[in-house]
Amino acid sequence: MSEFIKPYNDDPFVGNLATPVTASAFTRNWLLNLPIYRKGLSPLLRGLEIGMAHGYFLLGPFYKLGPLRNSEVALLSGLISTFGLLIILTAALTIYGIVSFDDEGSDPLQTSQGWSNFTAGFFVGGAGGSGFVYLLIINAAFIL
Repeated sequence: MSEFIKPYNDDPFVGNLATPVTASAFTRNWLLNLPIYRKGLSPLLRGLEIGMAHGYFLLGPFYKLGPLRNSEVALLSGLISTFGLLIILTAALTIYGIVSFDDEGSDPLQTSQGWSNFTAGFFVGGAGGSGFVYLLIINAAFIL
């Protein structure tokens, strides 16, 4: 087992282990193709793509597992709950950007303006993703 798991870059003081999963080319390419790391995307588009994915998948748990799951307004209450969570997440991203970034940086995302654009894109994408899945669920009888 010790031949598969080694210290990262053969440095035992890094605090990270290189395993066949974490050190593989497949894992590296997978992570580099995520929107936050993808080259050539503006911070607004990165936030939009990440927000759409989060908004799309956040509605389901609120709809199916929320306290109003057995009522007629379960889907609407799930959508409102999703919007509430997106507002909380956007506030957290804003606070993080205020305390972490200034106006200088080599990466556009690592500046205060870039992080602000990322946060705005996240909220718009999240609202759009959750609105899209709301429309899909409410019109499922017509679609299927």
